[in-house]
Amino acid sequence: MKILIEAITENPVSLMRGAGYAFQREENGEKSFVRVLASSGYPRFHCYTLLNKLSLSLSLHLDQKKHTYGETTRHHGEYGNDGPVKEEVTRLLRLFGAKAKAV
Repeated sequence: MKILIEAITENPVSLMRGAGYAFQREENGEKSFVRVLASSGYPRFHCYTLLNKLSLSLSLHLDQKKHTYGETTRHHGEYGNDGPVKEEVTRLLRLFGAKAKAV
């Protein structure tokens, strides 16, 4: 699911930390954050953010377990608009306030 926060006044890293996410890495201007739900590291919410002037777009999914390697790499993520992902988006929208909306 995606969230757009317009006219942000806070540093995106601080904003995500305040929502319980830990910074993971940055690639090509996109920052990756995770919010771990169990001591094993999985499941976890995984969020990519991209700052465009004063708007911050978030792309959120749920990693059920670590990706697997072999002849093909498999990613075990949930990207749907229901269940735990929808609940997390609702929580984030409450935290971020009126400037945030699901897109």
